[in-house]
Amino acid sequence: MPFHAAPQPVTRLIEELSRLPGIGPKTASRLTYHLLRAADEQALGLADALRQLRERTQFCRVCFNITEGQPCAVCSDPGREQALICVVESPLDVLAVEKTRAYSGQYHVLHGAISPIEGVGPDDLKIDRLLDRVRSGGVQEVILATNPTLEGEATAMYLQKQLAGFPVLVSRLARGLPVGGDLEYADEVTLARALEGRSQM
Repeated sequence: MPFHAAPQPVTRLIEELSRLPGIGPKTASRLTYHLLRAADEQALGLADALRQLRERTQFCRVCFNITEGQPCAVCSDPGREQALICVVESPLDVLAVEKTRAYSGQYHVLHGAISPIEGVGPDDLKIDRLLDRVRSGGVQEVILATNPTLEGEATAMYLQKQLAGFPVLVSRLARGLPVGGDLEYADEVTLARALEGRSQM
C-alpha cells in the first residue's frame, strides 16, 4: 500500500511551527489541523497578526525593546527615571518587570546571555550600546536583572566588570524564596541566596 503524505501546504506549516521554541512535531501537527478545521476568521486572523508583527514592529534604537515607533513608549516617557537602567535579557523580561508596577526607570534589552556552549559571546549582545548609554552621562544606577541561570550569572559578572570604570552604582536583583513556598521544597542554591540576601525586619 503506497504512503500518501499530507498536502504540501499542510506539511510546510507543520515544519514552520516545529521550528518555534517549545513546539515539537506533534504539537505542530495538532495546531495545523486545528487551523484547518477552524473558521476562516481565526486562521486568517493569525496570518494577519503574523504579517503585522513583521511589518509594524522594530527594536527601539535606545533600549532595544520591541516597539512600533521610535523611541519606544518607555524611553519617550518623561515621567520615567532617566538615571536608572534595568538590564534584562529579553523583551519578555521587560513585560514581567512592568507588570509589577514597582519600577519606574529605563530598560536595556541585551537580546540574550553570554553562552560559550551556544557560541554567544559579548559581541553578540547589545552590551556595547549599554556602555555607550552609561558613557554619555546621566546614569546613576544600573540594575542587572539577568536570569538566575549559569548564562545569566556569567553575563551579570561580565557587565559588572565592564561597568566598574564608570561612576555608577551597579546592583543585582535580589533572589530568594518565592511567596507561598515552603523551605523544605527550596533547592540549596535558592535557600543559600535567600540567606545571603536577608533584610532587617
